[in-house]
Amino acid sequence: MRNPHDEALGAPAPSEHRGKRGTAPAAEPVRKCILTGDRAPREALVRLALSPDGAVLPDVRAKAPGRGAWIGVTRAELDTAITKGKLKGALARAFKTGPIAIPADLPERLAAALERAALDRLGLESRSGTLLTGSEKIETAARSGQLHLLLHACDAGTDGNRKLDQAWRVGRDVEGSVLRGLVLPVPRTTLAVALGRQNVVHIGLTERDAAARVEEALHRWLHFLGPDPILSPCETASQGASASPHDAGAEISGPEPDADTTLRGI
Repeated sequence: MRNPHDEALGAPAPSEHRGKRGTAPAAEPVRKCILTGDRAPREALVRLALSPDGAVLPDVRAKAPGRGAWIGVTRAELDTAITKGKLKGALARAFKTGPIAIPADLPERLAAALERAALDRLGLESRSGTLLTGSEKIETAARSGQLHLLLHACDAGTDGNRKLDQAWRVGRDVEGSVLRGLVLPVPRTTLAVALGRQNVVHIGLTERDAAARVEEALHRWLHFLGPDPILSPCETASQGASASPHDAGAEISGPEPDADTTLRGI
């Protein structure tokens, strides 16, 4: 499960779950991509499941019963695997069952399911009170060091993005770094519907664990979209990639990161 944007990404943040008192943290479940053979935590891969009639369907929440197959490739790589018949052979070996039907629009269904999962996660965080909208509120939280993740709609204005990005750098004492909010591949109208609010242009996560949960969902979605995603229509072009430091005091320097390199466990 490699693409050029994953080099600085790393796996999602280690799980905080523990076993009995005094025992070591439970190991994250690891799964193998049926197309590449690479192994990764299941949270970084996407599960495919079989419907009763043998159709292969996305199971991004890993809730469907029965045997599943895991993939960790981009949409372009999945398209290639389907065209060359590699996916069908890999699924036949994974499921060890009767005839398998791969829908022609499987990549589209998978992209839509991953987007839905990411937006649903944002909606849950909104209802739990760990998420801010509105430039003034986000800027205040950012400058006071209370912001753990900053997101922008793809049709957000450049000036607004820069203002909040700078406030975040000030609050985390990393002025001069490339730290900035992540521009999502969806417009403000989509974010507004997901959060049940009006005119959601910017989003700030003020709780560390909430930011990690959102990053996990975004990691899978953006990795699947790949370096050349098919984006939702926006009023203006995306403002570029973003970054978030692995540690509150860590300074990020060097070349501007690509979109997928910006999601790191925090």
